Amino acid sequence: MKVSTEWLSDYISLEQVAAEELAERITRAGIEIDAVENRNKGVSGVVVGYVKSKEKHPDADKLNVCVVDVGQGEDLQIVCGAKNVDTGQKVPVAMIGAVLPGDFRIKKAKLRGVESQGMICSAKELGMNDKLLPKEQQEGILVLPADAELGAPIEKLLGLDDKVLEFDLTPNRSDCLSMLGAAYEVSAILGRDIKVPDPEQDLIEQVEPTAEHLVVSVAAPELCTHYAARVITGVTMGISPLWMQSRLMAAGIRPINNIVDITNYVMLEYGQPLHAFDAAKLNGRIEVRLARAGETLVTLDDQERKLEPHMLLITDGVQPVALAGVMGGANSEVTADTVDIVLESAKFDGGSVRKTSRQLGLRSEASLRFEKEVDPAAVIPALNRAAALIQRYADGAVQKGIVQFNEARTAPRIITLSLEKLNRYLGTDLSMLEVKTLFSRLHFPCGDKEHGLLEVEVPTRRGEITLDVDLIEEVARLYGYDQIPTTAIEGPTTPGALTPAQALRRSLRSLLVHGGWQEVISYSFIHPERTKLYPALTAGSHPVALAMPMSEDRSVLRTSIIPQLLDATVYNMNRKQEDLALFEIGSVFFSEEQTLTRQPQEIPVLGLLLTGKRRSQQWNVAAEAVDFFDIKGALETIFDYVGIEGNVRYTADSPAGYHPGRSASVYLETEGQAELIGTVGQVHPELQQQYDLKDTYVAEIALGPVIRHRTSAIRYQELTRFPSVERDIAVVVDEAVEAGELLRVIRENGDELLTQARVFDVFTGSKLGEGKKSIAIALLYRHRERTLTDEEINETHSRIVAMLEQTFGAELRK
Repeated sequence: MKVSTEWLSDYISLEQVAAEELAERITRAGIEIDAVENRNKGVSGVVVGYVKSKEKHPDADKLNVCVVDVGQGEDLQIVCGAKNVDTGQKVPVAMIGAVLPGDFRIKKAKLRGVESQGMICSAKELGMNDKLLPKEQQEGILVLPADAELGAPIEKLLGLDDKVLEFDLTPNRSDCLSMLGAAYEVSAILGRDIKVPDPEQDLIEQVEPTAEHLVVSVAAPELCTHYAARVITGVTMGISPLWMQSRLMAAGIRPINNIVDITNYVMLEYGQPLHAFDAAKLNGRIEVRLARAGETLVTLDDQERKLEPHMLLITDGVQPVALAGVMGGANSEVTADTVDIVLESAKFDGGSVRKTSRQLGLRSEASLRFEKEVDPAAVIPALNRAAALIQRYADGAVQKGIVQFNEARTAPRIITLSLEKLNRYLGTDLSMLEVKTLFSRLHFPCGDKEHGLLEVEVPTRRGEITLDVDLIEEVARLYGYDQIPTTAIEGPTTPGALTPAQALRRSLRSLLVHGGWQEVISYSFIHPERTKLYPALTAGSHPVALAMPMSEDRSVLRTSIIPQLLDATVYNMNRKQEDLALFEIGSVFFSEEQTLTRQPQEIPVLGLLLTGKRRSQQWNVAAEAVDFFDIKGALETIFDYVGIEGNVRYTADSPAGYHPGRSASVYLETEGQAELIGTVGQVHPELQQQYDLKDTYVAEIALGPVIRHRTSAIRYQELTRFPSVERDIAVVVDEAVEAGELLRVIRENGDELLTQARVFDVFTGSKLGEGKKSIAIALLYRHRERTLTDEEINETHSRIVAMLEQTFGAELRK
């Protein structure tokens, strides 16, 4: 919100308070001022002049020789090249010695042999933003109103002596989206009286309503709690007063015509958006209702908008004429031919306006204010204020009476505040009188209750104040944060700490980075077709589409991290980085519903990718390519680190997107239940070919189960001094039997004597028989407190062999 100090001084005295000092005091009271803009960009010595005559330059077709009266008794001869300069105009004249923006000094000069004693200026040459001027004044010199005082300094006339404060408002301070709201704030900070306009008094004459009286109805009262309209006849369309144009431009709004400018002016003044309809295009009726399926409306920006049933409309009983709270329709626009207008002021639901505005991509000054909820008590005063201004500056005849729906006004909120609680919260020792004085500066009426309690009446313009702690905050900022004494913290404190999920992610990130892996962070949005890749963790669900995607390639939320790891791999390989170990810790998203009616699911996952060489060629070592067991080993390291390795099982499988013979599903076994937590393996050959990759291995693990079942306990064991005994066995089993299952049975039957079991060889061949393979396993036996005997080892070893034979039909290989 841009607040003109010149405009602000209409409501409150700013004497002896510089704009920079005011900005500092407002900031210290809780509203940050981003900038203080001086509208004068370096103009001096420019006055109002009158063009008495204009003649063609004798030696230049595009130049004119003008005689200009600047009110100093002697006319000036000025050569001007502007197309729109003409006799009888009031114009800004930079006399000899004047300075323009950029330290451009005006000197006596000769143009094609003709002496020029100054310069007739355009708005741009005066440092004004010409894009904010009315369209007819954006080119050529600036033409001033005919009643401009001859010889008057241009700075005062154009408001260039003004300074503008840029309020950086948080959403809760929507009251300061108006000049009156800013005035109340400054009044409280400076402790000075405020003068508020009296619209009822300004409406000096009102005419009896015509026979065709306006009818207003509201079919959606929950979205429009108050609608009011006034009929004004016989308006004269034209330009608004220069002072009004200047204030609008200071606020960043381009003047258009007197009617539109007045509605914008009052919107800035009261924070209450208004709209003017051409009465001849309404057929004497206004109906506020929701849109119907298939309806469209061409808005004032000449864009056709497709409407949806949740959008609130203003209609003439038949067709839409405006999007409520957002923008008017071109079919009811006020034009140069307009004679009678209907002036609208209403309280629309902020959520409805916000949804409509966002969906249509149509943000306006009006929607900005309605979204944050306007003051319900300002609906009628703003309407009357605009009517009074139209009466004065457009010669309109205001009809008596206001046509409205639901005249009931929201009553001010009454909040009880304890003085003891206020001082306890702030650490102060304020008296009841001091607190009441602060509330009076805020214009919050208050009265005493028993036992040190105050009843505070909060005006409707401050709708964000609902609790006693909100009032305490108001006292704190107005009293001065720098005056609140430092006191020790009381009560229980909770030390900050990472959640288990945060701690695990941080630990895994550190573990992988120190292990030589590189972290990538990718978009959470992908192309819809790519959600079909690697669906193991989100099988049977639906991807979540974005309502307003950046592009089709980023139109749905990802269901797997692996596609983006593949993208990162391709990007690096195209730049000759071929040996990659990448990981990403992020979220994947999915829903059980085709059409969302509730929040989609989000689960954290870990993605890994390996490709290229395990180690580069050295003088004494050959290069080695990575394989399946490198990425499986990385997973085993992670599971061992979090303490769940013994409960993880790998099952040979062919998940979508993986090589059918070099991949596995990963299960976590707890309390007799096996839960799928991820997949690991080589990328399917077709995908490798599609991405132009060499052998690439990936894994994706859901972190939720890992977090739930991790163990953070660290166990220390003394190194034993007793010897171990190693025995090897080679068993012949069916090819379908997994080595992991053999190891599981061995560990379950090894008692405390078996300290290690590992596969060191796998052999297949015709000698073993069709469909058979031999797996050699090394078993290590040891007791921590004594030396084992052969009998003890033989007993355990025999039990293990017997269980292998019984469970898998295994035969010891001779």
